[in-house]
Amino acid sequence: MATFLYRLGRFAFRRRRLVVMLWIAILAVVGIGSASVSGTTSDQFTIPGTQSQKALDLLDKEFPQASASGATARVVFEAPDGQKLTSGANKTEVESLIAGLKKAPQVASVSDPYASRLVSQDGTITYAQVTYKVAQADITTEARDALHAVADKGDKAGLAVSLGGNAVNEKEGANAGELIGLAVAAVALVITFGSLLAAGLPLLTALLGVIIAILSITIATAIWDMSGSASTLALMLGLAVAIDYALFIVSRYRSEIRAGHEPEDACGRALGTAGSAVVFAGLTVVIALAGLSVVGIRLLTDLGLAASFAVVVAVVVALTLLPAVLGFAGARIMKGNLQTKRMRALERGEGEPMGVRWVQHVIRHPWRALVVSVAVLGLLAIPALSMRLGMPDDSTAPAGSTQRVAYDTLSKGFGPGYNGPLTVVVDARDSKDPKAAAEQTVTVLGKLPDVASVSPPVFNTSGDVALIRAVPKSSPSSQETVDLVGEIRDTTAPAVLRATDAEVVITGTTALNIDVSDKLGDALVPYLLVVVGLALILLLLVFRSILVPVKATLGFLLSVVATLGVLVAVFQWGWLKDVFGVDTTAPIVSVMPIFMIGVVFGLAMDYQVFLVTRMREEYVHGAEPTEAVVAGFRHGARVVTAAAIIMISVFAGFLLADAALIKSIGLGLASAVLFDAFVVRMTIVPAVMALLGRRAWALPPWLDRILPNVDVEGEKLRHVLDGPTDTTGPDGETGPGSAKDRLLAPARQGED
Repeated sequence: MATFLYRLGRFAFRRRRLVVMLWIAILAVVGIGSASVSGTTSDQFTIPGTQSQKALDLLDKEFPQASASGATARVVFEAPDGQKLTSGANKTEVESLIAGLKKAPQVASVSDPYASRLVSQDGTITYAQVTYKVAQADITTEARDALHAVADKGDKAGLAVSLGGNAVNEKEGANAGELIGLAVAAVALVITFGSLLAAGLPLLTALLGVIIAILSITIATAIWDMSGSASTLALMLGLAVAIDYALFIVSRYRSEIRAGHEPEDACGRALGTAGSAVVFAGLTVVIALAGLSVVGIRLLTDLGLAASFAVVVAVVVALTLLPAVLGFAGARIMKGNLQTKRMRALERGEGEPMGVRWVQHVIRHPWRALVVSVAVLGLLAIPALSMRLGMPDDSTAPAGSTQRVAYDTLSKGFGPGYNGPLTVVVDARDSKDPKAAAEQTVTVLGKLPDVASVSPPVFNTSGDVALIRAVPKSSPSSQETVDLVGEIRDTTAPAVLRATDAEVVITGTTALNIDVSDKLGDALVPYLLVVVGLALILLLLVFRSILVPVKATLGFLLSVVATLGVLVAVFQWGWLKDVFGVDTTAPIVSVMPIFMIGVVFGLAMDYQVFLVTRMREEYVHGAEPTEAVVAGFRHGARVVTAAAIIMISVFAGFLLADAALIKSIGLGLASAVLFDAFVVRMTIVPAVMALLGRRAWALPPWLDRILPNVDVEGEKLRHVLDGPTDTTGPDGETGPGSAKDRLLAPARQGED
């Protein structure tokens, strides 16, 4: 791989105009394509094989108009202060608005709150349930505009009208998170290189790669429905890793030029060494993200595939476009017009950088550094023991949004359970008396302590399947509602089945979210085992050591559990919620733990590869174990620090988003990078390496023979390039540079 990348780097450097034009053409194609298509996004959570999905399939067949798989909306009306909705002009206005809503596009039915007696006891709040003929992803702009027009008309009449449900699609307003992340990244790059040119190249190539990835994902939405969060996550991860990968290659390019190599050769060497590490690091991220699709949750599949595609684009850009741009920059990239006196002194070899002084301190006190670091991460992980999983609903919508207002108004008038009623389906096709079975179910449900109300059964045309609406007393995301669903399934349903031969199943948004959370919780440990196993195998190939992969994997696990602890403390317990802009505490979004495992694994391996491969390189060249650790930090600590700061900045910028899911992903990834880069990789790793000494690099001879040598650090390439030019040729003759000339032959032919 190192040899191939060396040739690729030289080719892109020399044929830079051709490479840049090809990338501009790709950008133009995807730009035109994205502007020509109109795709849809959907954040509906479905999972095959669960009871709620089984009930949905039955509803689609027996109650097509009432199926929970279609789009729904709640229009909530609240009377002005001191007035009621039960009579007079307010009632007339509500009835008029509902009549107009029934004529709106794609509307299948609208409930009559007065006929259904869906008015609060004080007469000030009521709501109408709207059912659409199509699924959420197929709601047209005209249909949504008609829904919002009803709210606007009601507001003008003096009523407070708010909208809830999955048919309401208020897009987030633009926030400055991305711009803030880019600004901090630019500052970090300038400080690292002391040059505007060197700092600008990673930003330029990263932005181009991310734009191409996002536009390609937009085109993909025309082929299949994707989660609305997929492009946001692709932007978040793609931007962060693209800047980091470019940073590592540019840094190595400058080092090779500083070592006396010509710019073209330096570019090839940079790609053959740092580029190899970029390929491996990108591969680990892609595998971890794409592996999320095996869980079987469409949301996770969308998030994983979209983000992994963005990472692939970032790697390809770093290996092709970046060398071409370096060809335009040439040796001018070494002009550090913004370097401080200390930076110039360090380049002359005077003094030691902060990273080296830090690692020397850690090596002098390895046990103290190890114990303190593990204790800190362990304390941060304690809240994760109380983690509850759930799915986002209108209660987690941004404060002041129409969904949040509708949720709060409905809770005030009827109780929190009305925001998440349970759809109970009585399948009495095998029962002798379907009507008696449905009535018995209603009676049993009404006696449960957490049930606020139960509607009369509604039968299908055949009269053998009944639909019952049960409203809990507690909110949809509360543990009481989870326990209620479990009690109905484990106790009530079996009792009805024994007595009447009728099967009772629960569905609806609340039950479906509970099933998704349970499924994801069950998949967490198996997925963790897969990722840990993958980490051990990949790191074994890279470092040709047993203890180094084990240490790296244990550090990754510490980062994950500490990050989950932070998320629980902020989003579930409410610690520092005002600081992070969290409006309401709620269970952790179900996709977060398994998603964090995949993403943090990839990011952790990035820093592990970039930092520890340089240690191995020095050790192989004869350095003592502790000297190799110090040398690895001398070459890589500054770059890894800058890369970590860039990633933290990009991720933390998404805390300014309104959506709770995006906000939690931003905080989670920023915390994970902080813990893994600075606590695990730059403190725990050198401490353990110092304690292990030569044992850290030990590998049984039999295993050494069967393992392929992936040569991530490009050791074989350097032997060829820096070795003697008069070497034995393929036929045994000695001639001018047989090995090196064969390596450079393709490039020289390209010149001809």
